[in-house]
Amino acid sequence: MEPIAIIGMSCRFPGAADCGALWEILRDGRDVIAEIPSDRWDVERYYAPPPVVRGRMSTRWGGFIDGVDQFDAEFFGISAREAMFMDPQQRVLLEVAWHALEDAAIPAPTLSESNTGVFVGASSDDYSRLLCRDQATMDAYSSTGTILAIVANRLSYFLNLRGPSIVVDTACSSSLVSVHLACRSLASRDCDLALAGGVNLILGPEATITLSQRGLMSPDGRCKAFDASANGYVRSEGCGVLVLKRLADATADGDRILAVIRGSAVNQDGATNGITSPSASAQQTLIRRALSDAGVEAPELSYIEAHGSGTPLGDIVEWRSLRAVLVPERAPADRCAIGSIKTNIGHAESAAGIAGLLKVVLSLQNETIPRNLHLQNLNPRIRAGGTPLFIPTDSQPWPRNGTPRLAGISSFGIGGTNAHIILGEAPPDNARTRDGLPPPYVLPISSKTEAGLGLMVQRYESFLSDHPEVALEELCRTAACGRTHFFFRRAMILPEPTPEALAIAQSYERGNDIDWTGLYGPARPSVQVPRYAFQRQRYWFDDNEMSPGTTAFRRPRARARAAHEGISFGRP
Repeated sequence: MEPIAIIGMSCRFPGAADCGALWEILRDGRDVIAEIPSDRWDVERYYAPPPVVRGRMSTRWGGFIDGVDQFDAEFFGISAREAMFMDPQQRVLLEVAWHALEDAAIPAPTLSESNTGVFVGASSDDYSRLLCRDQATMDAYSSTGTILAIVANRLSYFLNLRGPSIVVDTACSSSLVSVHLACRSLASRDCDLALAGGVNLILGPEATITLSQRGLMSPDGRCKAFDASANGYVRSEGCGVLVLKRLADATADGDRILAVIRGSAVNQDGATNGITSPSASAQQTLIRRALSDAGVEAPELSYIEAHGSGTPLGDIVEWRSLRAVLVPERAPADRCAIGSIKTNIGHAESAAGIAGLLKVVLSLQNETIPRNLHLQNLNPRIRAGGTPLFIPTDSQPWPRNGTPRLAGISSFGIGGTNAHIILGEAPPDNARTRDGLPPPYVLPISSKTEAGLGLMVQRYESFLSDHPEVALEELCRTAACGRTHFFFRRAMILPEPTPEALAIAQSYERGNDIDWTGLYGPARPSVQVPRYAFQRQRYWFDDNEMSPGTTAFRRPRARARAAHEGISFGRP
């Protein structure tokens, strides 16, 4: 497969509002599972301790994200009434995808009418069931608010994208299958940029009850992957989105590359002892196909992010499959770690695969393999002794040793659809060398509302306080060229020393510490067509030399081309 670059990513998982917070959970070895909150449902009404009671759930635990009932509908151009009938999975995906584009330094308007694809794993229909409990509450927006296909379509509509827009439901493997399909779409030129990931929210008790009836839920609410006491998994929520581009294009465009997808594969268990029973032979075939697709050998992998859900049968089958593929031809000293993010955040189901992939990207960046939680005694049916395979119970260094670090990520669906991704570290010095800018620097900040502008200022201040090593030149360059510019604006003139920049919040309140250039406008923009300001005075477009002010610059196509060429737009 043609290598695919990850150039941006974002997430929301229990206890983690972004990727930085997710890494802190992994680094610190924290378990973020909690009792089911009362705003989801009354646990006492549905819970019964084991053994399983018909119509009751056998657990009172889960992993939940905050604020799923909150949504800035106006920001996304959605009416308050329509937002009421929108599945919160659509809302969360919109928010996380927006942040992923910002992480990739891609202003959303530049994607309008572009060949950008959207691939989303989603399987929960809890919100549809909630709305259908009372037919009197159904509305014209109920269909577009609850159909799973709209989870991806809504994002394509909002950004005006013209590439494939697909929702994948293979249960627990949905999000990793979505990444696989996105990579294939990029390789076949069906799209030139892709947003890929998954989302899962737990809004009602029904699914937890049915999973309890099958004995899949851990009564103590912990995914104890590969442990002798493993007794099922705990359900969890979350959303993760990657921004993907062909590696050659990302390199040519000077994108910051976070990691590289070297290969992937998807297959099915077929006929097993039961539709939910895993197949060791299918898993082995899957990993070998992914390795072949990546053009690497099994001994080159130094880490496996396992499915590792903590079901007794699933753990045993997965370990045997990994042993069969990874151990032959591997030197005894060439160790390979195996872990599962589910031991930290639970099983996010249709977002589980993307959670594991994000963990590996963060581990590569931080050169650390986080410890696997809840491993007290290895399952006696798992034979790890005498092999180079191990489960880290303490954080392990993952240094660069002269050869690219490679990892595999597995995700298995309850119905038998499996996915595996081969992920490698980013190439060294992949970012384009840019011309230096002399101080002072201009930091533009904007928002759709005046109140939001103040919040943005505070966020910049918080970021600079937490990252004193940041280069102001790059910060200002990204803010100017890698962010969407909204109507309410301020531009700050920042001197070179970073400590001065830390006075941003105070200067916003007092207005006299740093030179502000006011770019405020009325509550609504004027109907007059604005003039545009450019960093460059002339550039080539359709073989004609244009200059600022000509009507061609007001056309969407010309604006998109100009942005692609690195020219930033702004109202003077």
